[in-house]
Amino acid sequence: MSAGVDLSQFYDMFFDEAEELLADMEQLLLGLDVDAPTMDDLNGIFRAAHSIKGGAGTFGCFEHLADTTHLLENVLDYIRQDELVLRKDMIDIFLEAKDVLTDQLAAYRNSEEPDEAAYQRICDQLRQLALERQEGGVAATQNAHEASPQPAVDDASSSQKPEEGLESTSEPAAAAADGGTQILRIDLTDIKPDDAAALETEMGIMGTVVHREAGDSSLTLWVDTTATVDDIEAVCCFVVNKQQLAVKPEQPPAASNQAPEQPASPATDTVASDQPAEPAATPAPDSKSPAAPESSGRSTARRNTGAQSTASSTLRVGVEKVDQIINLVGELVITQAMLTQTTSGMDPVVHDRLMSGVEQLERNARDLQEAVMSIRMMPMDYVFSRFPRVVRESASAMKKDIRLVTTGQATELDKSLIERIIDPLTHLVRNSIDHGIELPQERIDKGKDPEGVLTLAAEHSGGHIVIQVSDDGAGLDRDKILAKAMSQGFAVDENTPDDELWQLIFAPGFSTAKEVTAISGRGVGMDVVRRNIQGMGGHIHLSSTAGKGTVTRIILPLTLAILDGMSVQVGNETFILPLSNVMESMQPQADQVHYLSDDQKVLHVRGEYLPLIALHEIFDVDGAQTDISQAIAVILKAEETRFALLVDHLIGQHQVVVKNLEANYRKIPGISAATILGDGSVALIVDVFSLTRLTQQTAITTA
Repeated sequence: MSAGVDLSQFYDMFFDEAEELLADMEQLLLGLDVDAPTMDDLNGIFRAAHSIKGGAGTFGCFEHLADTTHLLENVLDYIRQDELVLRKDMIDIFLEAKDVLTDQLAAYRNSEEPDEAAYQRICDQLRQLALERQEGGVAATQNAHEASPQPAVDDASSSQKPEEGLESTSEPAAAAADGGTQILRIDLTDIKPDDAAALETEMGIMGTVVHREAGDSSLTLWVDTTATVDDIEAVCCFVVNKQQLAVKPEQPPAASNQAPEQPASPATDTVASDQPAEPAATPAPDSKSPAAPESSGRSTARRNTGAQSTASSTLRVGVEKVDQIINLVGELVITQAMLTQTTSGMDPVVHDRLMSGVEQLERNARDLQEAVMSIRMMPMDYVFSRFPRVVRESASAMKKDIRLVTTGQATELDKSLIERIIDPLTHLVRNSIDHGIELPQERIDKGKDPEGVLTLAAEHSGGHIVIQVSDDGAGLDRDKILAKAMSQGFAVDENTPDDELWQLIFAPGFSTAKEVTAISGRGVGMDVVRRNIQGMGGHIHLSSTAGKGTVTRIILPLTLAILDGMSVQVGNETFILPLSNVMESMQPQADQVHYLSDDQKVLHVRGEYLPLIALHEIFDVDGAQTDISQAIAVILKAEETRFALLVDHLIGQHQVVVKNLEANYRKIPGISAATILGDGSVALIVDVFSLTRLTQQTAITTA
């Protein structure tokens, strides 16, 4: 675009920032009170559109993006200035515009052209809204038609003065406080000649350079421009640091006021640009626009470019780099475990310094693990923020009145899991809207509030995160589910407990819906939901009360990379049990063991009969302890079920690095992953949840 700097290196940063701005825009739109929108919300929506348009215009190659946001901010500004009255259908169009902009960003990110039909459609809709202002059809403060209406895209600014401290309308002519131009002094220090030339060309695009003073590593320009100080700073910060820049209104030296001074030619001044200026584009981004890198050629950092901020606060790093660090830390942990095992047999007196060093290495490795893993953690708000839109549109389609409540948005989960949980949660939310919460009149007839409540909640519990989707709807129909289950041959009867019956909803092809709607069908695809949850190392549990509603709980590990485990020995094999599932261990006595059949046993522990599973029988391990009274019973809990797992010996507790077994070998029933031990051998990590399903056949009740 300009001499001395290739702005294409900043595309990814712009795309990321624009996506965040669009997400913020959607949240603000969904929270707008149509009857009494707050100025803060309207200004926030306008800023997002203005910033994206400014960034797109600066790059000069994202025309559809710039044009769409240009039209959008025009309409938003009319609403801000009370020249249009906000309506519900406008919010629908704005949300559709947000979707089109998201698709345009994705297309540009993939070096593709955006959908022309979608672009034309949304632009026509936005122009039609703008024409309402021009024609005075829905103006809030005027009852007569304007004398000379102009097309919305040509309207430079409203007749009112922009609110102080806010960005002005989208056109450059509205940037100055008096609607005209102003002269700004731009001081650039510690600047490279190529960067200085590039910025001087940019300033020529944004206005007229009336005077310039250049030094060895500095440049001062006086620019007659319609842009604001924030606009100038935003453009310059694509090339230089904030600390290298100072912009303020100031008249140039008196001698230069007569005529604009032209930049010297490249032959006589190394600061001047030898690149012809491009045609003027849309105005540059304001102070809220996508942040620029620290300087040309440096790593792209995301920083707050607000007026009060002078230092970087966050750094953008590719996920693949974080994954590489996590893998290296994992290898370090394995190496540390090998050293620990090697030194375990040494004389602590003779090798005191060596063993102290290994202990210190172990502590440092654990701290490093936790620090690196925290980089991958993301708040659940990343997921929850998507659902106000889903609830709004789905409820509207079903003619239902539903309020969404979210709690625990700050609860963190590994990025790899947080992206995979979105689809299952979306399915559950739509099920609640479609088949859980009743129509307003039905709720009134039942003595309920006509407005239904759908709740999304997240909280940490031990080494897991619990995500809950609940509604105050009709609840599950036990009779209908029981009849369906019996017709499909499931082993159930009138005495089957509710909790056991509800779990049948997750069986493949099980559904009690009379018809499949465009939104969902409770039970349709629920087997896929459970399979996806189990694929993340978690499980799902359903509970319901007739007339009160349904609660779905998803329990997931916080991360799939590191696991606190208990290593146990069976024969000559070592297995790892997730420590978060281990309740206690004991050596069973013969009188505690009761046989239901030749291959089904239970262990009587403090008045409770627990299914007893021998690990060596599940995996056919030779040389294992077969005398139950000589073995160890580890009491495990998963999916609200407790059972006893029989092993030979307990080895110890330690962190293990989880290795994907399916990717490196193949899927093994009952095994979730593998790890490398300190001696270099491979140990298998037991899938406790799959073992739970084996216990369901042996559960009994006692008087």
